[in-house]
Amino acid sequence: MSRPTATNQLSTHGLDLRYGDRVVIGGLDLALPGGAITAIVGPNACGKSTLLRGLTRLLAPSGGSVTLDGADIHRMSARALARRMGLLPQQPVTPDSITVETLVRLGRYPHQRLLSPWSKADQGAVEEALERTGTTALRDQPVDQLSGGQRQRAWIALALAQDTELLLLDEPTTFLDLRHQLDVLDLVAELHAEAGRTVVMVLHDLGQAARYADHLVVLKDGALAAAGAPADVLDAELVRSVFEVDCRVIPDPETGTPLVIPKDRAARHAAAVLA
Repeated sequence: MSRPTATNQLSTHGLDLRYGDRVVIGGLDLALPGGAITAIVGPNACGKSTLLRGLTRLLAPSGGSVTLDGADIHRMSARALARRMGLLPQQPVTPDSITVETLVRLGRYPHQRLLSPWSKADQGAVEEALERTGTTALRDQPVDQLSGGQRQRAWIALALAQDTELLLLDEPTTFLDLRHQLDVLDLVAELHAEAGRTVVMVLHDLGQAARYADHLVVLKDGALAAAGAPADVLDAELVRSVFEVDCRVIPDPETGTPLVIPKDRAARHAAAVLA
């Protein structure tokens, strides 16, 4: 698979995203570093998944713009954008009875030409994606019969077969047990480390976000609360103001990255009363 040749920097400029009359993201200016893993975090309903939909053109802005290396993504053709950007949506819908290999082959669509035959390069990309995600042995299995962790890996394989330098993942660990959460995040880290891919993912767990991401984007009520390296932005005051949780933030004993430790129930209750 290819290695990055562009900076793969996504940016928003005065971005407004809404559903009907309800503004979810308002006037957001944001630059996501290329060649890094960015985690978007924040409380429920703060606009995390909506922002990811806006970054991938699944949701058209009501104002402002989204650029990829300076080019407005809404002025790019769908095929050209799909060659640059791969997406794993939240809870993707699996076609009935489709096998893992057939699903992964769909990732080659952006590279197909009208009436062009399936090529050795196409099959090679599929085989590598299956191998990288540990799904080769599952290739003939129906996706809807797989476990949650296996299904996530199959969908990530589709995104890898697309052979893009930029991956966007919307809550890739949702509904997975701890082991499978770590398996998926380890795979993301490997893809970044080995191929230099830029990754943007929405996560709920602050400890996992701090451990796996180079860059954090913290949202609150559709606005930017903080952005930067986890060690620079994740502290007790930020968690208190954004998540309304009284806590301590200490170095993770395994990695040294920030680890959020909520105070016990009595202390949190006392803090809430004083507030």
